Amino acid sequence: MNHIPDPQRQPGPSRRKFLAASAAATSCLMLPADNNLRADTEGVRSTDHFWYRLAPEGPYIDSQRDNKAFGFGLGKVYLSEDNGKTWAHDAIFRNADNITFSVILKNGNILFATRTKLYLSTDNLKTYKQITVKNSDGSDYLPHTPIDPANPGWYFHSLDGVHTWDVDGSEMLVWGNYCNVIGGAVPVNIYYSTDQGETVKLAYSFGQNPTFQQKGGDKSDWVGDPSNPVICRHVHTVAYNPAENAFYACTGDHDRVIDGKAQQECHWLRGTYDAAKDAWDWKVLVSVNSNSRYKSGGINFVDGQLYWASDANGNNGTMPHDRGIFRCDPADIADPSKHTMLFNPHYESANMIIEDDVFLSAHYGPASPFNTGFIISTDRGKTWAEYDLPQFGKRSPLRFHKKNSDGWFRVDLRKGWIERGEVLFIKPKP
Repeated sequence: MNHIPDPQRQPGPSRRKFLAASAAATSCLMLPADNNLRADTEGVRSTDHFWYRLAPEGPYIDSQRDNKAFGFGLGKVYLSEDNGKTWAHDAIFRNADNITFSVILKNGNILFATRTKLYLSTDNLKTYKQITVKNSDGSDYLPHTPIDPANPGWYFHSLDGVHTWDVDGSEMLVWGNYCNVIGGAVPVNIYYSTDQGETVKLAYSFGQNPTFQQKGGDKSDWVGDPSNPVICRHVHTVAYNPAENAFYACTGDHDRVIDGKAQQECHWLRGTYDAAKDAWDWKVLVSVNSNSRYKSGGINFVDGQLYWASDANGNNGTMPHDRGIFRCDPADIADPSKHTMLFNPHYESANMIIEDDVFLSAHYGPASPFNTGFIISTDRGKTWAEYDLPQFGKRSPLRFHKKNSDGWFRVDLRKGWIERGEVLFIKPKP
């Protein structure tokens, strides 16, 4: 992904402002082009494939699960039990504006993070405590001391929105940090928890990437695992395949020349977890240039098949860019001749969620002629449509959460690529 750094964070428009703005705006259906969009008095608008609406006025809704939603704003964190209609629980949290990650776990625990710290609430936000990440040997994994205290890095922020899976009858939380865009240099890691967030450990640590280190520092200040030669800029996606009992991760972004040697940041990894030993085994499956379908995200597994979306954008390799939404048997991921392209949006796309028969993906805003572009299939990839929602301006949809109990996906709309903008809800039509 090409990134447009922008350190300023501004709250998104309220629902009331959206209603006023949307009265004068229209949305363009790109494929097919002959449908009209409609609006109702509740701020819900419509395409032929889905309804959509901005989050209601109030806390920034950062994550959801079933009927619950977690939000933040104005120095507080909030929990809703009716999908953000009301906020029954809240707690003072002075650093709310710096929250970069949250997840609601199966037992109701809420794990949330600022740029460098993790917190857990086990009682609907009556209380919360800080969680210290552990190394594989049980020792504390502590954030580095930044040279610039204003830029400590984003240790826990994710690009994807699905982080929990049922593994051998128990819920596992696994995610990787999407970082080194704004906010300072930070190590790239994959984290996990097997006890509903009470303990969070390192599943994998990438090496020290010379390109993404602290300004003004020397090698003694470098972040990352010095013993690991595999480097990247950040993690795009981590996903679980129950058919193999294995996790897959992909990373970005580009090709580097370091000390005269070519280094690649785009990798696919496969990891297996041994619960009895509390140990991981990771293998790098693919390391490639950035003009490749492997520069990607949105990994999903359906009936044992692997699906993903590519945001290839390098200038090396064969043109045109090797982009599309793909499917293959997991064992064939390293062999492009065995991949099936389901759809080619022709522009960068590295986010996708699959639930029921719905595939929902999106365009990377700065690289697309769409303003806010969505890609959807409601028949498990047999037919596809693209929509532009121009009233939101240039936005990149990411962090897709599973549908809540009312049937709405939750999606971040990011300014440029990474700066927090608005929250959009999408409900597929039958």
